[in-house]
Amino acid sequence: MKNWKTNSWRKYPVKHLPEYQDKKELDQVLNKIKTFPPLVFAEETRHLKKQLSDVSDGKAFLLQGGDCAESFAEFNPDNIRDYFKVILQMSLVLTYSASLPVIKLGRIAGQFAKPRSAPTEKQGDKELPSYLGDNVNGIEFSEKARKHDPKRLFKAYSQSAATLNLLRAFSHGGFADLKKVHLWNLGYIKKSPQAKKFKELEDKIAGALAFMDACGINSEFNRRLKTVNFWTSHEALHLPFEESMTRIDSTTGEYHATSAHFVWIGDRTRQLDGGHVEFCRGIENPIGIKCGPTSKPEEIVKICNLINPTNEKGKITLISRFGHDNVGKFLPKLIRGIKKEGVNVIWSCDPMHGNTIQSTTGFKTRRFNNVLKEVKDVFSVHQSEGSYAGGLHIEMTGQNVTECTGGAKNIQDQDLSSRYHTHCDPRLNADQALELAFLISDEIKKNSSYSKNAIQAAS
Repeated sequence: MKNWKTNSWRKYPVKHLPEYQDKKELDQVLNKIKTFPPLVFAEETRHLKKQLSDVSDGKAFLLQGGDCAESFAEFNPDNIRDYFKVILQMSLVLTYSASLPVIKLGRIAGQFAKPRSAPTEKQGDKELPSYLGDNVNGIEFSEKARKHDPKRLFKAYSQSAATLNLLRAFSHGGFADLKKVHLWNLGYIKKSPQAKKFKELEDKIAGALAFMDACGINSEFNRRLKTVNFWTSHEALHLPFEESMTRIDSTTGEYHATSAHFVWIGDRTRQLDGGHVEFCRGIENPIGIKCGPTSKPEEIVKICNLINPTNEKGKITLISRFGHDNVGKFLPKLIRGIKKEGVNVIWSCDPMHGNTIQSTTGFKTRRFNNVLKEVKDVFSVHQSEGSYAGGLHIEMTGQNVTECTGGAKNIQDQDLSSRYHTHCDPRLNADQALELAFLISDEIKKNSSYSKNAIQAAS
């Protein structure tokens, strides 16, 4: 750490950063943001890391979800509320079914910037810079909108701050009361082949809450029944912005990225000698590392050791994203490589990014059954390898969109155009996200039992 500074990443090769025409304007914006209040605080980050250490030990489960890319246009308190509600609902299903506390981590309040496969996009004879997220440029296909505009970082900061303010109010102001959370709308259940199982679980949860209430254990007397810890995360892609939001904790002298509690390095930017890894090695936040088919176990081990030289539990989350047909080919080797070196990590499954396809109607989409298959295959591999699948990382929304096909309502390719609102990749809608939680709850419980037995056998 002697050679690390908030700007030391600038000495390394960096991929997927926007190219600003007016560097002076960019510097003025970044210098102003450096004077803004932090969005999150060091003590919150430490609290999250402590909770994540329980996931490393198989004593909790990590649920991470939210937008592929937040937009300025869809910023609305009702959308934030509906998203938060679905996360709470999913958490309750997983907590009750798997008998594990669930750590709730949102892809929200800062998930704007996106890496793209090509720097430019062509429509007809016109070629313009690719859309890189609302904090960089606009999604409209025009020269004005696609210009990389530093002032958009001000709006991104403002929207993140307002979103965090509302999320904190929801988390601690009574909205998360268990009495209210279990009254979700499960209208899709009647059309699902798992209808009976879903209804039984719903009745069990409602019965357990009624029993607790009868015993006098309710939110009126126990604050923990009406408040939750909710954390935020995003990809640490826009390094100039992340640098401007990195502050020293006055109580410890440690550096923290105050743009979010948790940040991750993408599959396209995890080069060992790259700027993104260099930046993340100097901050105390928990760090996620996306792992895809190109991941080599020895490289992932080196990145983990560089970012987490003390092998601290809860610091590193490996987020696998192989695709539903590739889990058995790539994940076992990665698990064995990490176990062999004794590296402490949380294993999380991203079943979204490896399963993006082009629909027959031209829309990017994901098949619900492929998403489900990847999750189940990941759990199965971890059981075989004696490790713990401790997390789920999904792109989802609280809205009734039609972006992913399948699920209980059986969305078809021809239905995608009716409510396709994403600014980037397709998201599970509220019903599909909750259905996924139901369908994997037994797998989580089973995997937790396998891992505990493996730990006991090893000791």
